[in-house]
Amino acid sequence: MSWLPVVALLAGFFVFYFVPLQLPSDYAPYLSLATLSGLDSILGGIRAGIEGKFHVDVFISGFIFNTLLAALLAYLGDQIGVDLFLAAVVTLGGRMFLNLSLIRRYYLTQWNISRQRDTERT
Repeated sequence: MSWLPVVALLAGFFVFYFVPLQLPSDYAPYLSLATLSGLDSILGGIRAGIEGKFHVDVFISGFIFNTLLAALLAYLGDQIGVDLFLAAVVTLGGRMFLNLSLIRRYYLTQWNISRQRDTERT
């Protein structure tokens, strides 16, 4: 089931490009933060799949909860005059870079192992 985050990412791109949806520009900061949060959840799901810790219910609930919470925090920050948007972007960005680095490290390690096996066979 570790393919679910990848399918969710592809479905999101499909909906974005093929569904003609017009939203007011006032929603742009909230939607961008929700998108960033969703992407963070997807990368976390891919990482969990690589580590063998992926659970569908945790992924789906985390995806929905994190996305809604990020948009809600940005909205509340706007209402009280505190820039919570920037704090959320920094936090989510840091988590995304961490997940991407661990995913990259895993695949580079797998690639090096397969290269070593190939050189040992010859």
